[in-house]
Amino acid sequence: MSRIGYILSLERGSTDPLLSGLAARLTGEGRIVAGIVQSRAPVGKDHPCDMDLAVLPQGPEIAIAQKLGAGSRGCRLDPSSLEDAAAWVTRALAEGADALIVNKFGAQECQGRGLCDAFALAIERGIPILTAVNKLNHYGFLAFAGGLATRLDPNERVLHGWLTASVEA
Repeated sequence: MSRIGYILSLERGSTDPLLSGLAARLTGEGRIVAGIVQSRAPVGKDHPCDMDLAVLPQGPEIAIAQKLGAGSRGCRLDPSSLEDAAAWVTRALAEGADALIVNKFGAQECQGRGLCDAFALAIERGIPILTAVNKLNHYGFLAFAGGLATRLDPNERVLHGWLTASVEA
C-alpha cells in the first residue's frame, strides 16, 4: 500500500526549499526521486506565481506561469505547462522511482487535472508520495487521498525519515 505524506503549507512558498533540499538529499543517497520541485522562485517585481519547476529526476525546467502583464489579476498558471510537467513526471515514474515529491497539490489537482495521473500511478505502484498543500486546497487533497494521507511536520529530518522508511518497507 502506498503512503502519501503531506505538509500543510501555511505561507506561500515556505515548503519549496524544504522539498527541493530533500529531493537533492535523497538523490545524493542513491535513491531515484521522481516529481517536480521549484527551481526558480519569484524575485523582485515578479508576480508571486512566476516560477519555474524542475522535473525530477532528470527532466527539464518548465515555467508554469503565463505572462499576463503587470495589471492582470487572478490565476497566472499556464495549464498546458503544468500538463507538460505532469507528463514528464508520469514517464519518470513508469521507468521506476523510489519516491514521488511534488512541490504542491493545488487547485488543478483538486479538479482532477495537473499531476493526478502521476499521483495515481505512484499509488498503484506503492511508491511513497510527499507533497505540500495549502489551506485552500486541504479538503480537496484529503478527498483525493481517500484516507491514505499522513500530515507531517515541515522538518527535513522528519520528512527524510518518513520517506526512507517508506522506501525500505
